[in-house]
Amino acid sequence: MSDKRLKDYNVRAVERAVQILSSLDDEHPERSLSDIAQATGLHKATAHRIVMTLLNGGFIERTAGGEKYRLGLRVAGLGLGVLHRLDFRREALPHMQQLVERFQEICTLGVFDRGQVLYVEIVHSKHTLTIAARVGRHLPAHCTASGKVLLAFLPSEVVEPMLNAPLVAYTEKTITLPARLREELEVVRQRGYALDDEEFEVGIRAVAAPIRDIDGNVIAEMSMPGPTSRLTPERIPEIAQALVEAASAVSAHGLARMTTDQWAV
Repeated sequence: MSDKRLKDYNVRAVERAVQILSSLDDEHPERSLSDIAQATGLHKATAHRIVMTLLNGGFIERTAGGEKYRLGLRVAGLGLGVLHRLDFRREALPHMQQLVERFQEICTLGVFDRGQVLYVEIVHSKHTLTIAARVGRHLPAHCTASGKVLLAFLPSEVVEPMLNAPLVAYTEKTITLPARLREELEVVRQRGYALDDEEFEVGIRAVAAPIRDIDGNVIAEMSMPGPTSRLTPERIPEIAQALVEAASAVSAHGLARMTTDQWAV
């Protein structure tokens, strides 16, 4: 069913509740009622009614001071339920642990979620200087290795609207020209893995490889980010090869197809 047909079924009140929940994201985990209304474009009275409903249902909770709101534990419970049914996550975990043991760098597993990358699994390294990452965090797709390796294999009808929208510059190295990013995605397809050379965060590089389902469609990615002092140009080819091999091993298990609902931007 097309996105347009699906949107015909939207219930306005539910749509507004989703807007409010989505406004409490990684960049704004806590918001006041006024902030929520401004972020969603809702009238403050409307936002208040929906927030109170979500609060009563456990989907939102008040902060200690009582002046702001954040996502509630019920959301976490639902999220964990989704994670536990991802078969590629179970298959990937042993390979991720081996990669971390070998390279002593963090290893992440991500999926494409409405124009961003969503971390669904992370194995941390023992390094004291490491990357701040957590399950449930969203990252931009156009300037991360995780995002670029997913964009490279997504249908053009999903990717093109993103490329035609403004591409935010996070560093001086962020690719912000659509034509240049298209070229980069073609390189990713030819090479079989993606690189992020300080494009999202200064001092951080990353490598990512695609994970495919039983039909060969890319459904997830496995990546290894780290400080530029450790992810040197000399070391990256070895890490990239290991990631590609690990991702291919996960794909070889004949993974189930994923819904494409999360592709909508």
